[in-house]
Amino acid sequence: MEQWSSRAGFILAAIGSAVGIGNIWRFSAVVGQNGGGAYLIPYLIAVFLCAFPLMVLELAIGRHFHGTVISAFRSVRPQFRVIGWLLCGIVFLMLSYYLVITGWTLGYALTSLGGEPLPFSRFTAGWLPVLLFVVAAGISGIVVSLGIREGIERISTVLIPVSVGILVVLLLYAATMPGFVQGVSFLLTPDFSVLGDPLLWSAAFGQAFFSLSVGTGILLTYGAYVRPGESIAGSALIITLADVGVALLAGMVIFPLVFSFGLVPTIGAELAFTTLPAAFALMPNGWIVATAFFLVLFFAALTSAISMLEVGVAAVQESLAWSRGRTAALLTGVVLLIGLPSALSYSAVDLRIGGIRVLDFMDETVGALGLPVAAILLAVVFTWFIPPRILTEEIGHSIARFVHPLCRFVIPGVLMVTTGARLLAGLDDPGLRNLPGSAFIGTVLQVEGLVAIVLIVLVITLALCRFRGCPLATRIRGRI
Repeated sequence: MEQWSSRAGFILAAIGSAVGIGNIWRFSAVVGQNGGGAYLIPYLIAVFLCAFPLMVLELAIGRHFHGTVISAFRSVRPQFRVIGWLLCGIVFLMLSYYLVITGWTLGYALTSLGGEPLPFSRFTAGWLPVLLFVVAAGISGIVVSLGIREGIERISTVLIPVSVGILVVLLLYAATMPGFVQGVSFLLTPDFSVLGDPLLWSAAFGQAFFSLSVGTGILLTYGAYVRPGESIAGSALIITLADVGVALLAGMVIFPLVFSFGLVPTIGAELAFTTLPAAFALMPNGWIVATAFFLVLFFAALTSAISMLEVGVAAVQESLAWSRGRTAALLTGVVLLIGLPSALSYSAVDLRIGGIRVLDFMDETVGALGLPVAAILLAVVFTWFIPPRILTEEIGHSIARFVHPLCRFVIPGVLMVTTGARLLAGLDDPGLRNLPGSAFIGTVLQVEGLVAIVLIVLVITLALCRFRGCPLATRIRGRI
């Protein structure tokens, strides 16, 4: 199995996985929806109390078992391989609609470069979003097919420093705007009176897990490529601080621009694709700022999409003993087919299910509920069903003493309480969704949709594995 060429390469690749639209677009949108700095307190608590320990657990388990999500779960109990495939399915379905949004960011970067970006309603009224979805999927597939060092690590070592550099330049520009002080104050000044709102805490925990890419097997897969002897906890801390830092940096760029032109920070696609373009249009040479901002958004979305695709490619390649190129090509084709309805839902076709756009439906089921379910399963399996000494061997006794009980008791409990309370209450809050601004489909349809999707994933997996000559089928039949 390939390994990262260096610790720096691994950290940059992991930062690339973590830093995505969750840090730049979603973070700022949810902060705006929740009144600014009040959101930072529960968010930082969620990051360091739950997301960081789970990141350490994932990376440590990945390196210990030195395999994919499937083989790691199978190593604990043969029957747990089904959970591994379920996690792969959840990540793959998330990727199918995440690539659509990645295409949007590329489209706005290109239209900004050419002058003035289209209004979002006009942009999604044609066929361009579908074409850009195909382009984004193609780029992700090519990068993953090149391998860990030549593909994922190489592109991450370029795009992450470039993205941070662009954000720093944009911050310096924002500092010259009349709304800079107001924007930074809005972001950093907490309002303690709203901390009793359970929806605020739910949004913060959702943001922490989504932003850091924990609980899905992405970091477990990346952890398998980490060399022995490298500090897992130290690397995880750097990744976490970088992830939070990029989110704050993006907020310090976005809010001063919004307030400088008397606009209102809003939730959803409106912030990234309507409010900010309106601000850019009012600036002298605003097309330069707009192009730079949407390039950062595209780079962040692309590196995250690449990490999602790698989870499936690594699992299928290991199970079927195929070449990386063949596996990447196949899964890229499959994700194009699965993601096409989501792409068409924000296009001239306006494809809907019962009046709900397909992309919104996917985000409200797979994204909103699939992520916490995956995180709970991962935390429970790798703390309740393996000896604690395995974690201790990877990260040391002092750190394992802190990480293990949090992942065993606190994190599953918090996720079950926040997710269950939201479903039982039947409340709608835009800040709770992974794709801000997507339509709320109702809790009953959410649960029914997720259950249906999970069953479909499992049935397809078992059906495909009944073909003769399939190594995966042989393994499954031998262990059932």
